Amino acid sequence: MELRFRRYDLALRHSWAIATDLKSGGGKSVYPVVLVTLTDPDGRCGVGEASPSSQYHETHETVSAFLRRVDPNRLSFGDIEGSMAYLDTLSVGDFPAKCAVNLALLDGAARAAKQPVCDFLGLGFEEGRAVTSFTIGIDTPEIMGRKAAEAASMPILKMKLGSPRDRENFAAVRGAAPGKWIRVDANQAWATKEEALRNIEWLAADGRVEFVEQPMPASAPEADAAWLKARSPLSLIGDESYQGAADAETCAHRFHGINVKLVKTGGITAGKRALEAARAHGLKTMLGCMIESSVLISAGAHLANLTDYLDLDGNLLITNDPYSGVRCEDGRLTFAGVGERVGLRVVPR
Repeated sequence: MELRFRRYDLALRHSWAIATDLKSGGGKSVYPVVLVTLTDPDGRCGVGEASPSSQYHETHETVSAFLRRVDPNRLSFGDIEGSMAYLDTLSVGDFPAKCAVNLALLDGAARAAKQPVCDFLGLGFEEGRAVTSFTIGIDTPEIMGRKAAEAASMPILKMKLGSPRDRENFAAVRGAAPGKWIRVDANQAWATKEEALRNIEWLAADGRVEFVEQPMPASAPEADAAWLKARSPLSLIGDESYQGAADAETCAHRFHGINVKLVKTGGITAGKRALEAARAHGLKTMLGCMIESSVLISAGAHLANLTDYLDLDGNLLITNDPYSGVRCEDGRLTFAGVGERVGLRVVPR
């Protein structure tokens, strides 16, 4: 097996910031990812992507450093579980890099089986069902309102909170999108259960806020999180608190649902397990993303039938997507009209 990888800088349509970015100096206009290609001796090929997050102390350099340690001869399209077990011997973390390899392995394996990944995994993909939200990062009220207006075709907005101007920002987005459902992501911004509850009660009064994601830090005591869950007038979704399937039992005490991201779990294989474990514990399931190209977004779409909510919009936030794959039509994800019919169903632009 041959393993190749390269950095690729995704160019953002607008400066991007979440609550944790405000603590480190502001937003981003470029987001580096790492694109991976695996080719076996028979010439079969698979592609993958790593979207590292500074929130987890990851960069394109950490991804590349891990990939340089990988012996490609230990990887096989015919043994994905064994290949991933080998990667776990190299590191207990490095999930974005493992994600990229996992995507490439599944892409190659499904291509060899002449199936799309969703069918290869026995899941299928239901056209017309997969509706994604569109995310608005933290900015000035004027810019956030303008972004909301630009997203008029999207049925659901997701906005980031966690700045001193939260109420102004929310009012600006609501003014530009009257009556539209809004999902809120605080990215751990509210330090105490009392502060979180005050903010959630304020949001609930709007009447069209669907849920609040990660209101408190992942390090918050379980008793505080359980206190908040018991009192919250809105559903609470765990993101930073849910790294993978092993966190399902704990999160069932803290949240009503969880947000799985492929780069957080280590790929489609672990992401599927994380979604299934959450459902087994009675949690609602959401599949989210970082800033990503159509490689990772398409990969996530293959798991859509395991989810209650989708936030797969990372490729809509960039201007230089290196691949084409799953498309978004007025908020609905569709593979209709996509030329590639097997694997991840992505092709280079």
